[in-house]
Amino acid sequence: MFSLRRCGIAGAAVALSGAWCTAASAAPAQSQTSPAGASVACPASDTGLALPSGFCATIFADGIGHARHLVVAPDGVVYVNTWSGRYYGNDTPHAGGFLVALQDTTGAGKADRVERFGETAQSGGRGGTGIALYKDGLFAEINDRIVRYALTPGSIVPQGPAVSIVKGLPLSGDHPMHPFAIDRDGSLYIDVASATNACQAQNRTPDSAGIEPCTELETRGGIWRYDANRTHQAFSPAERFATGIRNAEGFAIETGGEILVTQHGRDQLYTNWPDRYQPAQEATQPAEELLRLKQGGDYGWPECYYDAVQAKLVLAPEYGGNGGRSIGACAAKSAPIAAFPAHWAPNAMALYDKDQFPTRYRNGVFIAFHGSWNRAPYPQGGYNVVFQALAADRAAGQCEIFADGFAGAVKSPDQAQHRPSGLAIGPDGSLYVSDDVRGRIYRIVYRGEPAGDSHAAKVTYCPGPSAPAGQIVAADAKPPEGTHPDAGAEAAVAALPVPEGATKEMVALGYRIYHGQVGGATCTGCHGARGTGTTLGPDLTDTEWLWSDGSYPAIARTIANGVPQPKQYRSAMPPMGGARLSPAQVSAVAAYVWSLSHLAPAASSPHASN
Repeated sequence: MFSLRRCGIAGAAVALSGAWCTAASAAPAQSQTSPAGASVACPASDTGLALPSGFCATIFADGIGHARHLVVAPDGVVYVNTWSGRYYGNDTPHAGGFLVALQDTTGAGKADRVERFGETAQSGGRGGTGIALYKDGLFAEINDRIVRYALTPGSIVPQGPAVSIVKGLPLSGDHPMHPFAIDRDGSLYIDVASATNACQAQNRTPDSAGIEPCTELETRGGIWRYDANRTHQAFSPAERFATGIRNAEGFAIETGGEILVTQHGRDQLYTNWPDRYQPAQEATQPAEELLRLKQGGDYGWPECYYDAVQAKLVLAPEYGGNGGRSIGACAAKSAPIAAFPAHWAPNAMALYDKDQFPTRYRNGVFIAFHGSWNRAPYPQGGYNVVFQALAADRAAGQCEIFADGFAGAVKSPDQAQHRPSGLAIGPDGSLYVSDDVRGRIYRIVYRGEPAGDSHAAKVTYCPGPSAPAGQIVAADAKPPEGTHPDAGAEAAVAALPVPEGATKEMVALGYRIYHGQVGGATCTGCHGARGTGTTLGPDLTDTEWLWSDGSYPAIARTIANGVPQPKQYRSAMPPMGGARLSPAQVSAVAAYVWSLSHLAPAASSPHASN
């Protein structure tokens, strides 16, 4: 493994104001960058990012809300769309509009002007993901619509109301976001992602077959095309441009006009089909994908997934697949032009077409990987930005880890400090990265490699398709050598209360099941290692229960039966979390979950050191 040098510029948190101001008429100041070959040292850093030699980062803005996609105007103003709702535990949205304008007027590498505009939570807004510039307008996703704001000279925020471009976009199911891109001719390409994981009769449920034909594809699971020059268009199946795409959050438009999108591969191969897959394949299959769009193209979902080890599309188990050994209908589907590690979650993409970075980056793509949850109980992956070189119509070599360290000490949905969610290239060639955990915006520039450095000595490549899943993540308190397997867990849960009808030994066993050490359960992927919840599953330490009265028997029934239609979260919980647990194991993990919700107020969780 090659090392990466840490660099960046300290950036204070930006104070936010609900007031609207008029922008200064002067052009914004530009912070210092250096052409390739010149070397300027990076100032002291507090970004926590690891970057290739010669690159530096600043915290351009902080605390602006759940920042999703972003775009940079020719004058350097950065526009960000922020989101709210069940992806973020239904927390309280940031005050003011969901859209944010950021401007650096001093050249310090951080925004000193922050303006919020657009719909608010009070006006019924929930924010969104997609955002783009076209002609003299700012286009943004808000709720079920794509709207356009006219940009006014002399102000960094629009002065007039939004006009609807497309309305009625689907919001139900697993993937309610609508990233989009607009090409030079005004074609508006919108991701209308799938409502389900694999078009099963019962979503995310073990052994549930796929619906044939998958009627969901009539209105989901593809890219729709509209006209950015027209207003008041309505979503319709007739505007589908390409199909078989589960969730295409990242868009890039190549210099020749071709459209590239990323695809989130499906989840839960082993969880839902343990007779056809090995436990480690939950973490290593299927690949994430980079697709080149063609009108009328079919990219395989839900019948197929891409097996990067075999380098081909294979038949999904819901449609008769047998663990990657059958191709069937997949022979007629369009394969990706590049593949990436499973479950890393490619949330954004940007084509690099500027001159600031070294020539080798020209016309390649940067991809923001939001980070995995479905690799549990194995180590999670992603939470980084990678670079993928392109040549002609294919990927040119293995992808490279470009920026890492966003998550902090632990890469997991519940403990990551920051998660890359959006990418944009500034007019000066700087790369901007958004974070949807704490609303941070990073700005990355190139200042030249120190004398004697060579790029080849510093490249860290993405893990290859045959990379192992890794070891099951150990519990905080490991069993002492020479003692029985439950010793460490018993020490870790000694302070936990025990429900009537259970024993401390059952709680200890439940601890190990919860953390994936027994029974193949993936509880931590949705509820977090501490049980405090993630965007996929509720906080188990809370005393409010959605599906029972919180008693020990009721918790056991919920675990055994699953939650096919969650009330507040986007993903169904299959019976026993998708694991094959015995009745005794169900009782044990229920006892552990009960204990988490009955901790004394002053007591700390046994996972607090995670």
